[in-house]
Amino acid sequence: MTVLHEFDRLSRNLLIAGAFRRSAGAPLPVIDPATEEKAGDIAEATPDEIGAALAAAKTAQPGWWSLSALARAELLHESAQRMHDALPQTAEMLTREMGKPYKESADEVRWSITAMNYYAEVGRHEAGRVHGPAVAGQLHYTVKEPLGTVVIVLPFNYPLCLLAWEAAAALAAGNAVIIKPSEHTSLTTLKFLEAFANLPAGLVQCITGGADAGRRLCESPRTDMVAFTGSVSTGKAVATVLASSLRPHLIEASGNDAFIVMPSAPLDIAARAATFAAFLNCGQVCTSAERLYIHEDVYDEFAALLVEQVKELRVGNGLDRVDVGPMVSAKERMRYEAAVARAVEQGARIAIGGGRPAGLERGFYTEPTVLVDVAPDFDILQGELFGPAAPLCRVRSFEEAVTLTNASDFGLGATIYTTDLTEAIRATEQIQSGMVWVNAALLDNDAGPFGGRKMSGVGRQLGAEGLDTFRHTKLVMIDPAATAHDFWWFPYSDDEAAPHLTGA
Repeated sequence: MTVLHEFDRLSRNLLIAGAFRRSAGAPLPVIDPATEEKAGDIAEATPDEIGAALAAAKTAQPGWWSLSALARAELLHESAQRMHDALPQTAEMLTREMGKPYKESADEVRWSITAMNYYAEVGRHEAGRVHGPAVAGQLHYTVKEPLGTVVIVLPFNYPLCLLAWEAAAALAAGNAVIIKPSEHTSLTTLKFLEAFANLPAGLVQCITGGADAGRRLCESPRTDMVAFTGSVSTGKAVATVLASSLRPHLIEASGNDAFIVMPSAPLDIAARAATFAAFLNCGQVCTSAERLYIHEDVYDEFAALLVEQVKELRVGNGLDRVDVGPMVSAKERMRYEAAVARAVEQGARIAIGGGRPAGLERGFYTEPTVLVDVAPDFDILQGELFGPAAPLCRVRSFEEAVTLTNASDFGLGATIYTTDLTEAIRATEQIQSGMVWVNAALLDNDAGPFGGRKMSGVGRQLGAEGLDTFRHTKLVMIDPAATAHDFWWFPYSDDEAAPHLTGA
């Protein structure tokens, strides 16, 4: 089938108990951000449909956990292969629904595959640990157990990759998962989830809709854990709901990442890295370079090099030979354009970009923009920009760059370009963030944890930490001989109970 046929086939469907089900809920239009044409519809899932998904998850999860770790791993590897087989069509659907260039969509599917294969193995590598016993002859150990039903609430910018990071870990840990995708990428998500059709029915499900569907899933007492990626305000609301019943949660709630360039850096490489870090996925990346702190000794040269790099970026429909596609929606573009306009109002100067590309009247396109003469207190540096702009702020020293980096309410990631080993080490030690990249902007590693500090959220994805995010830890202590523990049982000896009376 063509992609357009797939959009039509999946429109208004939910994935419940192993089968696509046409929802009784109201339709919501899906708009291609490159053309502004309607691609299909998603459904606003009803309360009964949400309840059916939660019930199916509760039925499916115990059987999944009862399988051997090897059997679960083999099935997850099979799902990864199914993702690989569907890559071309899935990537094209993602580009049409969300806007990113096809190359980036295909990369996202590939990253999802590696995460699946990674957790398929890590999930059976370690399921607990034996401890040296506190009492001779006993056996003390911990076991790792699943949480139960995990709800995964996803954003539009990396809907497949983040799904795989979290769902692969949750499934490897023995859980059932219910996906609540972004309204902007629900049809692609439904297509992507066909890769899990080899798993038991009800183990992986998808409920579409807006905020109400997400709220119902999070509030349900049948939900055992929520993994959320999105805005700070919604992340706080999710955390509040889960905290009220002491249920675990993973919150990844925005970034405001710094990108530092010091005089020792190879400026041509740093400029290329900054171009990628600022404009990947049209700047709609939680770890985008959104605050560029450039040492005054190289500020002008770096700015000129960055402008030359940006001149070469090709903007257009993600299915064409382009580097940067449209933003996801008209609303997001308006929000971003207002932030750039405010920076100019406060005194920033546009070195390149700042408008909408000529010849692209339809679609939510905007020009990659470099802003210079940005001061540390400008509004554009204070929150998550989530758009294709690189604001350059001049700093006098390494210390000032780190101080400004840490002044943010967010702490997801930070990048520094320097060949000074002392500066590199100090940056990794002093920057208050979950990740620090030294001369290696925006890299991920399935084996290493991803997550932030401060208002960027709580918890970790990926790595061993990401697996434990979706597991309970149970301590077990066994005395095989069932001996008397007189060293601390009743009755207490007189000497220990009242030494002051016995003269001991």
